[in-house]
Amino acid sequence: MKNHPAAIHPFLSPDLHVCWSRLTADRVEPDIRHALENAAAAIEAICAQDPESLTYESTFLALENATEDLSRGWGRLQHLDSVEDQPARREALNRMLPEVSGFYSSIPLNERLWQTLKAFGESRAVETLDPVEKRFVQETMDDFRQSGADLPPDRKQRVAQIESELSKLTKQYSENVLDSTNAWELVIEDESKLAGLPDSAKAAAAANAGTKGLATDGKPAWRFTLQFPSMFPIMQYLEDDSIRRQVWEAAGQIGGHGKHDNSALVWKIIELRHEKAEILGQEHFADLALLRRMAKTGAGALEFVEGMHRRVKPAFLADFRQLAQYKAAKTGRPVDLLEPWETTYWAERQRKENYDLDAEQLRPYFPVDGVMSGMFEIAARLFGITITQMDTVFLAAGQANPAPEEKVEVWHPEVSFYEIHDSATGRHLGSFYADWHPRESKRGGAWMNSLHTGAPGEPHLGLIVGNMSPPVDGKPALLTHGEVETIFHEFGHLLHGMLSEVPVKSLSGTNVPWDFVELPSQIMENFCWHRESLDLFARHYDTGEPIPGALFDKMIAARNYMSATAFMRQLSLGRIDLELHIHVEKWRGRDLDEIDREILADYRAPLKTAGPTILRHFNHLFGSPTGYAAGYYSYKWAEVLDADAFTRFQDEGVLNPETGRSFRQHILSQGNAAPVDELYRRFMGRDPELEPLLVRSGLTEPAVA
Repeated sequence: MKNHPAAIHPFLSPDLHVCWSRLTADRVEPDIRHALENAAAAIEAICAQDPESLTYESTFLALENATEDLSRGWGRLQHLDSVEDQPARREALNRMLPEVSGFYSSIPLNERLWQTLKAFGESRAVETLDPVEKRFVQETMDDFRQSGADLPPDRKQRVAQIESELSKLTKQYSENVLDSTNAWELVIEDESKLAGLPDSAKAAAAANAGTKGLATDGKPAWRFTLQFPSMFPIMQYLEDDSIRRQVWEAAGQIGGHGKHDNSALVWKIIELRHEKAEILGQEHFADLALLRRMAKTGAGALEFVEGMHRRVKPAFLADFRQLAQYKAAKTGRPVDLLEPWETTYWAERQRKENYDLDAEQLRPYFPVDGVMSGMFEIAARLFGITITQMDTVFLAAGQANPAPEEKVEVWHPEVSFYEIHDSATGRHLGSFYADWHPRESKRGGAWMNSLHTGAPGEPHLGLIVGNMSPPVDGKPALLTHGEVETIFHEFGHLLHGMLSEVPVKSLSGTNVPWDFVELPSQIMENFCWHRESLDLFARHYDTGEPIPGALFDKMIAARNYMSATAFMRQLSLGRIDLELHIHVEKWRGRDLDEIDREILADYRAPLKTAGPTILRHFNHLFGSPTGYAAGYYSYKWAEVLDADAFTRFQDEGVLNPETGRSFRQHILSQGNAAPVDELYRRFMGRDPELEPLLVRSGLTEPAVA
């Protein structure tokens, strides 16, 4: 047993239940290097074949399997780096990063491998394959060409160098964001300064101060950080204008100050992406990135953003004019522009007054465990699955004793684990971890990821992670409605992975064009707004009662309050992303705050003080070699799809099993097994329409008589 690969190389263990305590820093180099050697040998075996005896199994399928161990081990390491950052493991990851990124970038640039794949891929034998295998062959060949397989040797070498440099620079960028987020704190010892702050936020801040040894029973204190569930209530509720300004200024400095300043890294990353695109025959990185996405070109994506901007701008400007008038009326001062640290505060006051709705009234109805169980019930009814929570155990890193056989090991005590089974057959479809609360060792935001894509008949393994309101004062974690939407969003991504039935792993789950990948996640958010679905999870943590009718009516009435502002923020992020990756010559090397103001002059709210750019801490764009770069528009693109697709649920019944099964059959189970616009038409029977999103957002123009 001691010679089993799981014992010798724990990062590479094929076991569905990961032994996280064994994934220690000292195992990183031997395990990852072993996986690199095996992958290299597997690729060499593909290259060394007799050209006359090539088969699908010995070429494309063999390539699919060649990097499986490496992807498994590297994926687990990167995951731990995101949720349990630790100096020794971070250092080990960074030592291996050049080798791993260099190896992956070398695959499509390997001339012998490319000639072998082309020899089979362009042969008549491809015609005998089934449709999914044919698509895999074509997609792989397109991937190779898009990555530079047809380039001369010197150009291939430069592309490989660029990929290696991008891996290191984007890793440094994300580390700077995490470290600068953790470098700031605000400790308040005078409770009178917390006027306006909800009890839930005060209790969380007091508990945070206690864990840091900053407060005692006799000397209370409240500690705030730049993690979202800590800072946002200050911006939304705190009456003290100077403290709100202090937090706003600190948040603006994430990734933009001293040793954590990402300014130079942003330009290096953009320049390298641009150079890569030019080498590969594209005018700019946006055209390279979008070559096989729904928008097709950078110009097409930019046209989409600008077209939406024209529709939304009048309502957006009206939002801020009205908010300025509201503040003036309440303060008795002349109408004037707001400061950026005032907008969220005054917007919340106005919303509370206009709709008699305090967002904190909804928290008791959203205990995180109740939200999860109700969400699972919705998925069960719609998609024909059952979800069961399993017993878990946390073991300290390096602990010698294995986890008890009846329990699943997790990487942190707060993490839970679930299994998904098909309701009709009982088949184990997949398992997943959920990790919802913030830690200083955990990067911000929320995400879903796949840890293992199962072969046909085998379960998948995934995870969903967030930074939601933690439990305090012995109460369960009580979430805001926005946090509930985030959980549903990530769960939608998870279902896309867990319910995949695609036999080729590279085409499975979320491996779809980037501007389609948000459809399953965003469609799930709709179930947070309908009475029928809400009643399955929105239950008071103490009494079990559903949201009262009057409170529900207020919530629905306020849904589109300042919706144009939220809409415009997403468009602005998509616009600056595309501008920087399309018009590099125009913006090259200039001050990031200056170009932010220039690019987004028509997208920004009219405020008294210009805020710093998000570009220094925009992990979506610069936290990985590609990520959402030149693709942030896809959130709004997919919103068009989800609003339109959800009209079928509305027409046929929000929890109609037949509609849900159809969505599972045509979207969730199909991954990239067929062109995604075709998959959409299979579900809807037509191409998507724009109007449902504008209607849902309350932004339709009045009809002309």
